[in-house]
Amino acid sequence: MSYKRSFSVLAVLFLMHTAAFAQDPNFYIFLCFGQSNMEGHAKFEPQDTTANNRFKVLEAVDCPNLERKKGEWYPATPPLARCNTGLTPADYFGRTLLATLPDSIKVGVINVAVGGCKIELFEKGTYQSYVATAPDWMTAALVPYDKNPYGRLVEMAKLAQKDGVIKGILMHQGESNTGDETWPTKVKGVYDNLVKDLNLNPKKVPLLAGEMVSKEQGGKCASMNAIIAKLPQVIPNAHIISSEGCPAVADQLHFSAEGYRKLGRRYGAKMLALLGYKNVKVE
Repeated sequence: MSYKRSFSVLAVLFLMHTAAFAQDPNFYIFLCFGQSNMEGHAKFEPQDTTANNRFKVLEAVDCPNLERKKGEWYPATPPLARCNTGLTPADYFGRTLLATLPDSIKVGVINVAVGGCKIELFEKGTYQSYVATAPDWMTAALVPYDKNPYGRLVEMAKLAQKDGVIKGILMHQGESNTGDETWPTKVKGVYDNLVKDLNLNPKKVPLLAGEMVSKEQGGKCASMNAIIAKLPQVIPNAHIISSEGCPAVADQLHFSAEGYRKLGRRYGAKMLALLGYKNVKVE
C-alpha cells in the first residue's frame, strides 16, 4: 500500500472515529410534531419556567425575542415550539424523564407543530397542495418553517443526530382529522418517512401518540380517540397516551396548563417504561 493511500485510509478512520465520538449516546433526542396541542395553547406559569441543564431544546426557527437561533441548543424552557407559543406536553415529558433517568443522561427535544393543521401537512410528497390552500392564519405559522414543517423537522433531526441519539417520536395531532378513518394509515406514512430519512430502526424508535381532549372533559373531538386507538394496528411500535382526567379549557379542544402537565407526564412515563424503567407512577 502506498504512503498516500495509507494516509487516506488513516484520515478516513480518524474522521469516522471523531464523528462517532461527537455523538453522545447519553444524549436522548425526541422529535415532537402535531397541531395546536403539541404547539402549546396554554400560557405557561412560573412553575413551568425553571431550567435544568440536562434538558435541552433544539430551536427549529429563529426567535430573536427569545435570543434563540435556528439549529442551536438551549435550555428547554417554554415556549418549545417557535417563538410565541405556550406550554406543551413536551415540557413535562422531558421533566418526567429526568426525574428517573441517571444523572449521566441528557434529554433533548425538537418541536415542530402548526395549530389547526391536518396530518396531510406532514406528508412529505404532497404537503405543497395542502399549504397552497392553507388559510392566512395558518400560513403565518408555516412561514418560519419555510412552509415545509416536515422538511424542517428532518433538517433539525439530522443536526441533532450529530450530538445525540433519537430515541422516540411524540405526536399530538388529530383534531383537524376527526372522523377520518384513514388517519392511522396517513400517520404511518409520516412515521415511515421519518424512519427512512433519518436512518432509524423502527423497533427501537417508538411513536407516542396522545389522545384528544376526552369525552368526560367534554372534548369536541373525543370521537377521534377511537380512531387513534387503531394506530398500533398499522405501526407496531406505536403507543397511545390517554388524556382521561387531563383538564381542558372552555373551547373543549385544548388542554389547560395542568392538562398539559398531566399529559406530558404520561408521555414521559410511557417512554421510561419502553426504556426499561418499570413502575414509574404519574398522576
